[in-house]
Amino acid sequence: MKSGKLGINTICTHVGEVEDKQFKGAISPLFMSSSYAYEGVDVKRYPRYFNTPNQEALCKKIAMLEKSEAGLIFGSGMAAISTTMLAFLHKGDHVVLPQTLYGGTYNFVVEEFHKFGIEYSFAQGFSKADFSEKIQKNTKVIFVETPSNPLMRITDLEMISKLAKQHGIITMIDNTFASPVNQTPADFGIDIMIHSATKYMGGHSDILAGAAAANEENIKIIWNLAKNLGGSLSDYTVWLLERSMKTMVLRVKAQNKNAKKLAKWLDKHPLVKTVYYPGLKSHPDHELAKKQMSGYTGILSFEINESLNIDDFLKALKMIKPSMSLAGVESTILSPAKTSHALLSAEERERQSISDGLLRFSVGIEETEDIIADLEGAFQKVSKTQIV
Repeated sequence: MKSGKLGINTICTHVGEVEDKQFKGAISPLFMSSSYAYEGVDVKRYPRYFNTPNQEALCKKIAMLEKSEAGLIFGSGMAAISTTMLAFLHKGDHVVLPQTLYGGTYNFVVEEFHKFGIEYSFAQGFSKADFSEKIQKNTKVIFVETPSNPLMRITDLEMISKLAKQHGIITMIDNTFASPVNQTPADFGIDIMIHSATKYMGGHSDILAGAAAANEENIKIIWNLAKNLGGSLSDYTVWLLERSMKTMVLRVKAQNKNAKKLAKWLDKHPLVKTVYYPGLKSHPDHELAKKQMSGYTGILSFEINESLNIDDFLKALKMIKPSMSLAGVESTILSPAKTSHALLSAEERERQSISDGLLRFSVGIEETEDIIADLEGAFQKVSKTQIV
């Protein structure tokens, strides 16, 4: 299907389908072969080359959602991040990143870059000055993550894009928390969009995948390295991911709505210290989020009072699952200090304001009243004071 001016639901449902020419089925057929003919064909296909029928088709959907020319899908979000960064960074190069990052990305940078002779600096804040002061003559990439994991800070994408262009720097964003439903960074001039497709694109907590979208030139640079690193995705998972993305907009909008209601409820709760959600007017980046996002996502974080035992609180939940990942249709919750940011030292977590009492809450599509009832039941069970 050609793009034209298709709506986002139509893109999710129809773009990038594989036509079933034999049986005319309503969904894409699955091509499981790992070996294809090389004589008398237009394309020599091989799974590690990211060009099987299902792989190629899904990349078109992802590219169009991110308003880009091309895309690549990977075996995980970290495969997408690491491959994309290393494709543009070489010995002697420098990258600027925000201090608040997903723990896996932070760990990749601080533990692996020195092996490649790549330098890096962390911006301590989110202003133009914070990023500008870290730019060096050898800076080749600015990498941002917005909303950030887990404190939901927002980076000004238009500012980052203009700053980078002034210095001839490539820009990359981890757009996982927003998803293309809530944010299209290409509108603000960002060069490369990266996703853990495990999250909102997958949406059912049953696949592991990553994605990158950019113009043809930049995707070719990434592909040249990707085919050697071998981080491709199995066609069965590709097929499952395409199936999941058909309902992505419906899921994400429902999660946005629930999360905003939950954020407001938690913000008034006497046993909650702080709520981190860009949809709240009290959030430091609320106005910026309104400017560059069409929705505030289904993820929020909150800190419970020190008087409560965080482990007891999680155990007291009945429906909400303490679980490692996020963005599934079911509500899940976790302690970043013990999971997503466990690889960071206590000092590093403190620098990122990630306390031991912080909980990251991925809101699902359940009825809001049922989610609230579960949270309230847990609060009452672990506190000595009956909350009315």
